[in-house]
Amino acid sequence: MTVGEICNREVVVIQRDQSVQEAARLMRQHHVGAIVVADKSDGRVVPVGIITDRDLVVEVMATELDKKVITVGDIMMQELFSVKESTATHEAISFMRRKTIRRLPIISDTGELIGILTMDDVLEILSEEMLDLAKLIRWEQKKEERHRS
Repeated sequence: MTVGEICNREVVVIQRDQSVQEAARLMRQHHVGAIVVADKSDGRVVPVGIITDRDLVVEVMATELDKKVITVGDIMMQELFSVKESTATHEAISFMRRKTIRRLPIISDTGELIGILTMDDVLEILSEEMLDLAKLIRWEQKKEERHRS
């Protein structure tokens, strides 16, 4: 299974010149804890960073900066980690673990934003897989009981 198959394709995006107040408003409106920062040109959306609710608290609120003046580009992490949509899910999980990141933009071969994979998504998928395995074990136990009776 690839990350392109499981990623969330509804990604909240903001441009780096927008205010952190706008970022906070979008997070609240869409009920998300992170927004992908992207450059948009010629209909292309290319991710350049991520801003999280924690970034807003630590970098803006705690330092009492003016949320109307500070831009997303001022506080976003400059190094963006992403993977192509053809990346195997287990490789993406390993990559997230190595880089200690909870959110991973998924990009096309041309670098355009396709979606995002979050730790929450990964945990949901893994728990569903574990539940399916548990059901299989239980079904096999019942099948054996029927054959031995």
